[in-house]
Amino acid sequence: MTELAKGYEPKQVEEKWIEFWEKAKTFSPDPEEVSKPYSIVIPPPNVTGTLHMGHALNITLQDILCRFHRQLGFDVLWIPGTDHAGIATQNVVEKSLAKQGKTRQELGREKFIQKVWEWKEEFGNKILHQVKRLGASVDWSRLRFTMDDGLSEAVKEVFVRLYQEGLIYKGDYIINWCPRCHTALADLEVEHADQEGRLYYLRYPLASGEGELIVATTRPETMLGDTAVAVNPKDDRYKHLIGQEAILPLVERKIPIIGDEYVDVEFGTGCLKVTPAHDPNDFELGKKHHLDLVQVIDDWGRMNEQAGSFAGLDRFECRKKIVKVLEEQGFLVKVEPIKHSVGRCYRCDTVIEPYVSKQWFVKVGPLAKEAKQAVVEGKTKIYPEQWTKVYFEWLDNIRDWCISRQIWWGHRIPAWTCKRCQKISVSKEELSQCPYCQSRDIVQEEDVLDTWFSSALWPFSTLGWPKQTKELEVFYPTSVLVTGFDILFFWVARMMMMGLHFMQDVPFKDVYIHALVRDEKGQKMSKSRGNVIDPLVMIDKYGTDALRFTLTAFAAMGRDIKLSEERIQGYKHFINKIWNAARFSLTHLTDDLKEIDWSALDGLHHLWILGRLEEVKEQVKTAILSYNFNEAAQVLYQFVWHEFCDWYLELSKIELYGDDQVAKDKAKACLKRVLEEILILLHPIIPFVTQEIWACLPKVDPKNLALAKFPEFRPRFKNSHVQESMLFLQKVISGVRNIRSELGIAPGVKLTLLGRIDGEDKVFLEQHLPYITQLARLKAVELDADLKEPAGCAGFVVKGYEFFVPVKDVVDLEAELKRLSKELNKLEQELKKIEQKLSNQSFLSKAPPPVVEKEKNKQAELVTQKAKLEKLFQRLNNLK
Repeated sequence: MTELAKGYEPKQVEEKWIEFWEKAKTFSPDPEEVSKPYSIVIPPPNVTGTLHMGHALNITLQDILCRFHRQLGFDVLWIPGTDHAGIATQNVVEKSLAKQGKTRQELGREKFIQKVWEWKEEFGNKILHQVKRLGASVDWSRLRFTMDDGLSEAVKEVFVRLYQEGLIYKGDYIINWCPRCHTALADLEVEHADQEGRLYYLRYPLASGEGELIVATTRPETMLGDTAVAVNPKDDRYKHLIGQEAILPLVERKIPIIGDEYVDVEFGTGCLKVTPAHDPNDFELGKKHHLDLVQVIDDWGRMNEQAGSFAGLDRFECRKKIVKVLEEQGFLVKVEPIKHSVGRCYRCDTVIEPYVSKQWFVKVGPLAKEAKQAVVEGKTKIYPEQWTKVYFEWLDNIRDWCISRQIWWGHRIPAWTCKRCQKISVSKEELSQCPYCQSRDIVQEEDVLDTWFSSALWPFSTLGWPKQTKELEVFYPTSVLVTGFDILFFWVARMMMMGLHFMQDVPFKDVYIHALVRDEKGQKMSKSRGNVIDPLVMIDKYGTDALRFTLTAFAAMGRDIKLSEERIQGYKHFINKIWNAARFSLTHLTDDLKEIDWSALDGLHHLWILGRLEEVKEQVKTAILSYNFNEAAQVLYQFVWHEFCDWYLELSKIELYGDDQVAKDKAKACLKRVLEEILILLHPIIPFVTQEIWACLPKVDPKNLALAKFPEFRPRFKNSHVQESMLFLQKVISGVRNIRSELGIAPGVKLTLLGRIDGEDKVFLEQHLPYITQLARLKAVELDADLKEPAGCAGFVVKGYEFFVPVKDVVDLEAELKRLSKELNKLEQELKKIEQKLSNQSFLSKAPPPVVEKEKNKQAELVTQKAKLEKLFQRLNNLK
């Protein structure tokens, strides 16, 4: 038997077992021998990424599920991998080149792509090493990358088939354009946030020469591209003008006045300037009313030649200049401040520009219908349930998915255009001539596919599709997807669409949406706020297990996690508690342990802990299978710390250090079983400390805790009478302990316990006097039905029986009352100050809400403290 070190050193232990599990291929199932499959695909982190607290939570919860299902006898496959992150990765490499005074255009496409691959090989796997540090039990032998050969083959297969089915097309459409990244963005890649702006009211004269329309806009620079003014046909103010024309200021172009119920009569003046080339809603209006497209802003965010004298200006510079000119010429009526939503690129934070261009799209209507129906029918369940409605709403209002990106890093669109006949051909193979006219003058699309296109295939492409592999046959559909709500649409819905379309089955049976990890005040973590908690820093300080247990303990379904370093530090104490309990236990669990007859086991504390263990096993299993991770952690914390360590180990010391060999053998056998099963139950949450302790246990395979089976259920140990009896014993011992604690009686002072009790309960306590005496630190116990209460006693009641502890001779009552009186005076002064502050209206109106809340919390804490001291003061005063 190997001895445990005096103190737990996480770093050495973690490195040792990470290396062992990977070398031994502990988590690499053989698909040829699978009988009970359970599979998860990791949400692939970006190759540009570093581990943040959201990743740490996500990986921890997946690992709990994987390790737990191995215990249940499942053949678990957890596939790791990374995403090529097209825009983000290209930006990183371009910035690196810029420091060398180079651009990607100077290098050319081929050499630039080579540079990105070099960067990926050197830096792109950094996050995978960080995932390893979290103890993720993934199958590293099956590591995938969204641009490896197999996944690239899958992407081409899907693109070609969807194109042939008419579900992929190329056409002019208004898209979200990032002038900085110089690419199209899907709607989901645009982050909207409210910001302060201005609403400009502009005068549009009527072409008839009589009257005018006032339009309101936040983007006056786009007026140069206006091709209509729209009013609501139900608006009595303007409906008579429908069919007439207005004069576009500065441009002097006549534009029609059209009627459409889309116009909000309450916003601005009820008149809407229509710029089909620069607003997605206007684009739809333009199609509906056959309006011209006049594009006045180019793909760099500058005004083009259609903008006349404003050509060449940046769009925001143009805004300033055009407002000045409109004011000078009398077309600016007024300007009002407004708070409105502005879309920005999710990668570089540049304000996006609605832009009409030729792009590739997926016609997602039919796919979305299937994806919704699968959830309606329960083929896939979403947890928490609240996200199902959100998922449905998005699918019901979905627009075609723009999948082309104007960058170089990514899967190049497998389409070629013939310069002679202008026809487009798509192919999985490289084309050198046009299939239609056999011309060799053909060029491949420059654009690449949206990163999320390849990610949408992840559950089946990682298993080898389009090849019909054994892994695909055995492990698809996957069992569960664990992810954040922020990619429910980006990724989850698209995987549902693609899985159902190409595999004729859902990609996963369950989707568990975990919450956000916020700071201790409930604010979102951000570098600008300075409230980011780095998981790697926490791992270095407190160990991986402490971080994992903290995240799990607060991972309540549907509720954000409020995290602080103090909480992680607190659970580090729990890890140490387990370690110290194991060190004590192992001094008694030697290799010569004797087998015992479990059916003849006696001893209240043994039967009690085994009965409680049965309840805990049931609770943990139910909690994890229902994704209530926090409940599993809390049940184990309570059981291990407060029942196993605080009670069972203490009670067992009487036999372990006693002379009765039979009783000692029973105590050792029971201790070993309970410790073993505790380690198995804790292992999915805290794998490292449990594995290290397990390796020191006698008569076990020292290295197989990761593959140990979930403890068998032993219902014969569930006995309500045993539990009630133990509770009675605990309450008697706790009653004495509470008196000792409240009165500040030193642990070394032995007390006397008097009990007014009779019948079976008296006999029961007499049978267990050694335990009461030992744990309550007593010198004498007197139990009698006719006992009279002596003077100077503190007391308590259990099951209606009165118990007394004489304290007059062990407590200096006068000194203690004097000390308490002084402490109460001090508390009252502090309380008075806070009450004055909280009754001051000036303070309440001017102080920030968090400051006021802090004072209120402090007041409540002092009131509680004061009440306790007053109660203690009264009790001591009564003893005089």
